[in-house]
Order: sequence, then C-alpha cells, then structure tokens
Amino acid sequence: MARAADSHDVHRTRLFAGVCLALIPTGAAFALISNVIGQLKEEFILTNYQAGLIGGAALWGMAISLLVLGPLLEGYGMKKGAALAFIGHLAGLTLMISAVWLRHDPGAAFWMLMAGAVLLAGGNGMIEVVGNPLTAALYPHDKTTKLNLFHAFFPMAILIAGIVGYTLNQMTDVAGGFFHRWTFQLGIVYVPMIVYGMLLLPQQFPPTENTAAGIPVKEMFRYTLTHPLMYALLFVMAVAISLELGSSRWIPEVFARLGVPGILLLSWIALVMMVLRLFASHFVERLSPPGMLCGASFFTGAGLVLFSAAQGTVSAFLAATFFGVGVAFFFPTIVGIVSERLPRTGSLGIVLTCGVGLAAAGAVGVPGIGLIGDRQLAQYLDAEGRRETAVALLNRAEATLPGYVTRAQQASVEELRRLGYRASDVERALATTRQALTEYRE
Repeated sequence: MARAADSHDVHRTRLFAGVCLALIPTGAAFALISNVIGQLKEEFILTNYQAGLIGGAALWGMAISLLVLGPLLEGYGMKKGAALAFIGHLAGLTLMISAVWLRHDPGAAFWMLMAGAVLLAGGNGMIEVVGNPLTAALYPHDKTTKLNLFHAFFPMAILIAGIVGYTLNQMTDVAGGFFHRWTFQLGIVYVPMIVYGMLLLPQQFPPTENTAAGIPVKEMFRYTLTHPLMYALLFVMAVAISLELGSSRWIPEVFARLGVPGILLLSWIALVMMVLRLFASHFVERLSPPGMLCGASFFTGAGLVLFSAAQGTVSAFLAATFFGVGVAFFFPTIVGIVSERLPRTGSLGIVLTCGVGLAAAGAVGVPGIGLIGDRQLAQYLDAEGRRETAVALLNRAEATLPGYVTRAQQASVEELRRLGYRASDVERALATTRQALTEYRE
C-alpha cells in the first residue's frame, strides 16, 4: 500500500482518490443547477433576479467558506473540514430538492432553494479548503502536478453532468417526464456524494505542512499578510478566475441564442480542461509553472477574441477549444505557485488564493460581463438606422406592458405558472422601458 512517509497512519492513495472524487459533486451541481434553472423558474415562478441569486450562490457561497472557515483550518484540522464539506453537500442538496413540497408557496420555496444552494456551495468551498492543503501535504515534492490532477475532477464532473443533463432534457416524454424533472437531475448528485463520503471520511488525515513543520499559526498569518508576492498572486488569481468563471457563466446563454447547445459547449470546454490537467506533469517539466501561466494567458485571450467573432457551431467550438486550453491551468497552477514559492503561508495562503479568485469571479467577473453586454446593446440600438425601430418597440412595450401587470396581479399561483411571469418582473421591465424612452426623447 502507498503510505505517506510520516508517523501518521495515512493511506495516501485512498485519501487523494477520496478528495478528488469529492470534487465531482461540486462540478456536477454547477452543471446540473444551470441545466434546470429554467424548470425552477417555471415551477416556482422565480424572477430572473431570484434565479440569478440561486445560480450565483455557487461562486460566493464557496468564497465565504474559503475566506471565513479556510483561515481557521489549522485549528480544526482537515478531517473535520472534510466532514463539514460532506454535511454541507448533503444538507444543501436535500434542502433544494425538498423545495418541491412548497410549490404552492413560491416565496417560501425560493428561500428554501436559496438556503440549499448556499449550503451546497459552502460544502463545495470546504472541499477546496481541505483538498488543496491535503494534496500539498500528501505530495510535497510534486505539488503543481498533483494539484492539476486534483482539479481535473472538476471539469470531469461538468463534462459528465453536462452530457447527462443534455440527455435527460431530451427525455420529456419518457416515464411521464420523470427523468427530465429537476428533482431527478439534482438527485443524481447524491451518487458521487455518498461514494466520496464512504471513501474519504473514515481515513486518517495527515497534519497540514505548517503544523508538521511546527510553524505557529501567528507566524503563518504574519508571513502571509506581509509578503508582497502574496498580494501579487492574489491579484493574478482574481483576474484569471474572473476571466474563467465569469466567461463560462455567460457562454452557454449567449451561444444558445445562435442555436448552439450551451450545455454541450460548456461540456467541450470541460473536456479540454480535464485532459490537459490530467497530463499537466508534461507541461510542468517543459514550461515551469510561470511558463504555463504565460501560455494559458495567450490561449485564453485568443479564445475570447474568437468567441467575439463566432457566428455558428464550428466557430463557437473552435473558440471554446482555445479558451479551454487557456483556462485549464490557471487555478491549480497559481495555487501550486503559492504553495511552492511561499511555503510558510501554509493552508492560509492556499485558501486565501482560492477564496479571492472565486469572490472576484462572483462579484466582478459575472456581473461585469453582463454590464458590458448592456452597454453594447445600448450602443447597438443607438446606431444609425436602428434608433427609430428601437423607439417604436419601446413605445409599443410601454403601451402593452401595463396589461400584463394587471393580469399577473389578478392571477392565482397556478395561473402564474401558466403565464410564466410575475407582476414584479413586468413592472421592472416597464420602468426600464420608460427610462429608456425618457433618454431617447431628451
């Protein structure tokens, strides 16, 4: 048996396999929640804002657990951290699925969905809190390669869940739509969750590297918070993950408008990332971690430029290939550099790097791209030849939307489900329409 070379009875192979499998619920939930968000909107009459809050919890919920619980890892240890991750996964997924019993009360159902999404995301974050320092402790002389292998399981899960989700979307007439239902699709996540819990939780965990080296927690905090390179790497991670996850959140939505299956495009990006991370050792040997980041930046930039010019399936998948090659190495390689170049930062340096990256993606990357899209739409409508058409459409909307508001206000819960919108949705649209007309008339 492959055992770590220390005084603890640690089975290195089983531990690493277990923590890698623990990333599968994270990636599967990311893909499947995106896949069923339309069903959730329809069943619980959610606004776009509410649906966005549920989807966005995947990023900021992870960031909270990384930034709040992560720095305390040295105190409670990695074994308890893994148990917290499992509890978050199990409780969060169960709460989300249980919202089906509140379909008669959409307001209460939204809060149950939201609470479940936050707990699920917290579990995802705890896997990052535990998995990265655990990998570094298990493989102290091969950190970047093993961290890339560990993070290969995230795109692997997105790939598998994406294909499963796409297949289930085509089964609306099978078994009365049972397999297509959002409850069944989310329930699939229980399978990898139970497998990793059975494999990982009974194991003996090693101490973190700093604990094993006898470095006091106070010294770890002092070194981490005063080293200039640490702040530079935090900035690099914030930019890199905003580009990766911010773009990934919008790519399926944008290209679905061009007739390209968004979930398959995301699955293709995940496939490219998974393959490259599985073979990261070859790149580490030839390019070094900083060289890998330079190459990743080039391919990511090229992919985004190609996305901006894509007009169909072939060009979209070509752009996705370049983009996938680029973003494959960002997250694990930056974490590896922190652990290798700044070893005294210990688990704190790792979790801060992960947390800042995810927080930046959720707070800046995703909404920032949306803001850019809004501004481009305004510029498009202001162009010559389109202004009169835009004004005519806005005048028509101003005249007809009040009727939709009245209809929604008078509808019952079941009638609202058939309508597919709430009065508040239309009221916001009406307010925006009137604001735009005011600007055009001035």
